[in-house]
Amino acid sequence: MSAAGDPVNVPLEIQSGRVRFMAGLLTLLWLLVAARLIQVQGLESERLSRLAQRQHELDLKIPARPADIVDRNGRLLASSVAMSSLFIDPSMLNVDDEFLNTLAQILKLDAQSLKDRVAAARGYRDQAGRASRFLWVKRRMPEEETNQILRLDWPRGSFGLQDEFRREYPQGGLAAHVLGLRDIDGKGRGGVEQSLDHLIQGQPGRRRLVRDAMGRIVAVSYNPESEPRRFEAIQLTLDTSVQMVAEKELAGVMQEWAPRAACAIVLDPRNGDVLAMASQPSYSPDNPAGVPDDAWKNQAVSIIFEPGSTFKPFVVSWALQKEVIDQDEVFFCENGEYRMPGRGTPLHDMKPHGHLDVKEILVRSSNIGMAKIGERLTNAGLFEAAVAYGFGRPTGIELPGELPGILRPLSAWNGYSTGSIPMGQELAVTPLQLITAHAALANQGRLTTPRLLHGVQGRNRTAADIFLTSGNRPGTTSSAPIVRHTVSPEVARWLVETPMLQSIDRGTGRKAKLTAYSMFGKTGTAQKLDPQTGTYSRKKLTISFICGAPVHDPRVLVLVVVDEPTKKPDQHVGGLVAAPPAGRIMERTLLHLRVPPDRDPQEIKSATAITFDDIDLGLN
Repeated sequence: MSAAGDPVNVPLEIQSGRVRFMAGLLTLLWLLVAARLIQVQGLESERLSRLAQRQHELDLKIPARPADIVDRNGRLLASSVAMSSLFIDPSMLNVDDEFLNTLAQILKLDAQSLKDRVAAARGYRDQAGRASRFLWVKRRMPEEETNQILRLDWPRGSFGLQDEFRREYPQGGLAAHVLGLRDIDGKGRGGVEQSLDHLIQGQPGRRRLVRDAMGRIVAVSYNPESEPRRFEAIQLTLDTSVQMVAEKELAGVMQEWAPRAACAIVLDPRNGDVLAMASQPSYSPDNPAGVPDDAWKNQAVSIIFEPGSTFKPFVVSWALQKEVIDQDEVFFCENGEYRMPGRGTPLHDMKPHGHLDVKEILVRSSNIGMAKIGERLTNAGLFEAAVAYGFGRPTGIELPGELPGILRPLSAWNGYSTGSIPMGQELAVTPLQLITAHAALANQGRLTTPRLLHGVQGRNRTAADIFLTSGNRPGTTSSAPIVRHTVSPEVARWLVETPMLQSIDRGTGRKAKLTAYSMFGKTGTAQKLDPQTGTYSRKKLTISFICGAPVHDPRVLVLVVVDEPTKKPDQHVGGLVAAPPAGRIMERTLLHLRVPPDRDPQEIKSATAITFDDIDLGLN
């Protein structure tokens, strides 16, 4: 053993091993570094290149301007105005900074509320632990506020402005239930704004921005294929002048009769075009805050009621079509009371009748006569009639929330149904279903799908691509209306030109009679079921009136439905409540459309009639 402090002699082979170990370790480290370099430069070069590109390039979404909505004559119903919306990166702003007070003052916001929002955003972390880098401050700012915002001394990269669109309705609340509205995020809510949203909103475009190391925008790439794609306008079948007339008359109904709700529809029976659709209570899409719940409902498609006597022409037409009755056949109406086999309670007429032919059964609206026709058809035939005229299923109009009505399966019908169905009970319809079915009688027995979309007005080739995806063509109608045949033209013509004409001339619809035009129609006064007693109420009624003109070439149908009127209870019948406003809507619509009068000129000359000047509505 060596003395203390003497160097230790390490054998040569041990020294050589240590050198080899260190050399091997260094070689391994260099191999790892080389492998990583190979991986970075070779295998992952594309991924890393994309990562670097993302750090220096930014894809900016450019929203498309929503298409305008216009009526059939090009009058503007809805449009969009571009406005700036402000967002910030909350991580780059100090909550206690005086800057936020200045910002709140410019934007007319509560300063403390803004600070609280920024503080909450700064403290937020997503599932990956990343801090929030985005917070809306105010959306759709007036131009004056936007200009002041741009003059502020912002911390670099802490804010941005995004173009958004505010929807405006130049005609105010006109046709509100048909149009609907667009929310703050640009989504359609209700009406055609919702159902035609895929056409209205268009497709957003893209811009690629190139940033330098300091985050400053140094270049903007432009690609025509990345431009927003949109339509210029969506054209509806509505006629704004007719819509205004319908809404004014409906407002008068609400004031005179104080009903729970009411609606009016004006339809062209030849092609199913809806010229007007009004509903009360209503709202203004420009000011949706505080609207009562019942005002959002479009009564024309979202209420159901028993049609009452307005259903009777369908039963008669089907019985004639099936040849179980003749036009001249006479039925004994039991002098006002009929104990029908299979029915526990007797049937009654408003007035006692003896022998009536088929025409008079409709003109006088005899429940007993209709029940006897129902016995000829049987329940199977009555069910066929209801299905043939489209009851029990939606019409297919371009509106959300359309109800199918109620048509129970045939197996649920009984002997009581044989008398109830012919007078419009035990089934429920929507107003749109009812006027669509009557349009089949006015249109030579052809049942046509009602429609609101008349066509689109495209601006460029790319805009057309949007519409092509829905199977249609720009500048044309939405799609060919679906047409089904119900009864023969001869049967339909007889119904319109004989009993339904006389229902206006000398029957229950006399209050709607026009001076210059022949008109056909039918009144309906239906009792509503009382949910507490399970029986029909004598006070709660749904009153309706349907009419068309001119008789020999129907151009217009009008339906007015009044739900539970409360004023003047002793006058709650279709001929007094719904017929007069329907007649006025009809007259003004025919004049507006320049439909030539078809009554005797001497008769017209001697009467007081309105002129075209009387329907100057002062629309925007």
